Amino acid sequence: MPFSLQLRKNRIANIILNDHSIRYVELKQFHPPTAQRWGERFLPPGIISDGKITDLDALENILDECIEDWKLHKRQVRFLVPDSLVIIRKVAIPADVEEDEYRSYLYLELGSSIHLPFEDPVFDIFPLSTEGQQKEILLFASPEKYVMEYADLFSSLKMNPIAADISPLSVYRLYHSLDNARNGERLFLVQFSLTQVTMSIFADHIPQFMRHFPLELDWEKWSIQMDSEETNSHKYNGDIEVLKLQLEEIFREMTKLMDYYRYSLHNGKEEVTKILLTGDHPMLDLIIEEVNNRYEIPVQTLAAESLSTNRTKSLPSSQLLGLGLALKGVE
Repeated sequence: MPFSLQLRKNRIANIILNDHSIRYVELKQFHPPTAQRWGERFLPPGIISDGKITDLDALENILDECIEDWKLHKRQVRFLVPDSLVIIRKVAIPADVEEDEYRSYLYLELGSSIHLPFEDPVFDIFPLSTEGQQKEILLFASPEKYVMEYADLFSSLKMNPIAADISPLSVYRLYHSLDNARNGERLFLVQFSLTQVTMSIFADHIPQFMRHFPLELDWEKWSIQMDSEETNSHKYNGDIEVLKLQLEEIFREMTKLMDYYRYSLHNGKEEVTKILLTGDHPMLDLIIEEVNNRYEIPVQTLAAESLSTNRTKSLPSSQLLGLGLALKGVE
């Protein structure tokens, strides 16, 4: 697909804030996905915790410095809602509810026929199918309070938040744009971050559900180093067996989720056909090797070095999520 001719003019900033960093990507063109500019700034521990802003003043000051350094003044901005704040759920509603009535119907049913683990949600809706007297829709929900904290943060720094996304959709968007997706495949997407793991399964290009698993982190055992590409990364200085035990728990959760999809949801008739591993975890290469050894399912990664950029340097793998976010709305 051709990229939008207006994209360069708009120069939308795509910013990802997580517990340990602020990242920024600007898209040059859509096909093939090409990054124009990018940047990264690591955060001190405790400013964002499990996706929630815990020190707003400090975050505002650091983000303001990033906006200055990256020359993002008064830009439109897309951002990600942290995985810990997102729920994906299939919901059945009466077939006679029209599409423009979905939101009002859901708000009326919250707390009675529809239950969420938080109050005052914001949500997006994707219609799935109609069968008999019921429609099935996919509900993406987050607590409004925390989502608006991020939107208000950008607004306070004179940026214009125009869209929010979730990380599995951003990764899948990039995966699809690279012509990796296949009809009929059931993709198990596992995102390994420094502080969390997010698992989701896509069937027919639609996310079925997602699960979020926080990782305990002893910051005293981590340091920041610069690699040969002059990119900062985290280095673990503790006992590697402790990290391996932590990853062992995640592998068990992966198996549970694949079994749940196969047996509980589909009575053994459908199963995961491919695993996609991605993320910024410093031990991602070891994780990929271990997953390949454990499962008889094809394992794929997104190779950052294969993506073209507007620089002599290759795009760091930590920026792939931002590149997927940048593709939102320009497919």
